[in-house]
Amino acid sequence: MMNVNEFEFFVPTHVLFGAGQLNHLHEQDLPGTKALVVIASDPFTKTLGHLDRVVNELKLAGIDSVVFDKVEANPTKEIVEAGAFMARENGCDVIVALGGGSVMDSTKCIAMFTPQPSDDLWDYAGGITGRNLPLVNPVLPWIAVTTTAGTGSEVDTGAIISRLDTNEKILIGAPNHFSSYAVVDPELMLTVPRRLTAYQGFDALFHSTEGYLGNGCALMIEPLQLAAIENVATYLPRCIEDGSDLEARTHLAFANTMSGYSMDFTGCIACHTLEHTMSAFSPKLPHGAGLIMIAEAFYEFYISTHIYDERLVRMAKAMGKADADKPEDFLECLLALEKACGVDDLKMSDWGFTEEMLPEMAKNAFDTGNGFTLDAAEITEDIILSIYRRAFK
Repeated sequence: MMNVNEFEFFVPTHVLFGAGQLNHLHEQDLPGTKALVVIASDPFTKTLGHLDRVVNELKLAGIDSVVFDKVEANPTKEIVEAGAFMARENGCDVIVALGGGSVMDSTKCIAMFTPQPSDDLWDYAGGITGRNLPLVNPVLPWIAVTTTAGTGSEVDTGAIISRLDTNEKILIGAPNHFSSYAVVDPELMLTVPRRLTAYQGFDALFHSTEGYLGNGCALMIEPLQLAAIENVATYLPRCIEDGSDLEARTHLAFANTMSGYSMDFTGCIACHTLEHTMSAFSPKLPHGAGLIMIAEAFYEFYISTHIYDERLVRMAKAMGKADADKPEDFLECLLALEKACGVDDLKMSDWGFTEEMLPEMAKNAFDTGNGFTLDAAEITEDIILSIYRRAFK
């Protein structure tokens, strides 16, 4: 376990945070002369005017652009490869993400993969079937303009990409491949639907709760993790009640970015790996929804280990239970937040999962978990299966 009094911190992203900050992107010293702007396949980014604004900001900065609009939830190997091929064909030297976590993850991998000589992304992937070859050429710079508050991907380097034919959903990325600039403008988040706001908010929450229970937790990151937890618990219900509440959206966006820094320090522990397997088997499943489905069972397991009782109590206090004095109080707060946000009714069976699938999923999660070295608790295939079974309904 890492000494909490020792740490290294290197996150060189220039963050533009706050309402209206997109308007100042063109004033920055942006890299590149030709951008591939990556957006989701749904039409909303275009119809809301966000795309036009970003293209105009790039133009004012002297950067031409082309648009890649094929990204879907849980981005796949094929989507990343298609984006990289388009960037190669158009001579793009910078990749710009406009969207949520799926778009930013795709963008990171496109920026990594575009300059490489291979046509197969899995040459540079790990997991079960990746070849783990070293990168041959320097990666391209990338810029993040986030339109959601969920992943913190604008300030971290990892990307989660799925390979559907092998049920792999794994981390891919280049060391220190941080975005050059990240625009976190809550005005771009005002129209996110309630359900997606909830899913994304819980994803941000779990980035920090998992990080706080991780082996890499250190003095530098603890206050940011607790601040993220407090801000999600306080402001996520307000965002769901009134999506146009700019103050609430701003605080949720802050929590999201702080949770991104949490991942830079500690990554996520086993709960995220278990969910990645779920959405590898059910690619339409929103990541945050999957996390919510297994959260109660996962944190019950961690509580049973008594490894981090004090940290669980601190998280309960951050979530608003001032008199918390036992680890079970955190679980009480978590379930209350799920109910307040209207997501306490989620079922694995509604997304095509069956009890018969759970052993295969447990094996997949264990095989892709890289030893679960970030977890203080021992994570075995049997423990994973027991969590899935406890969560199943």
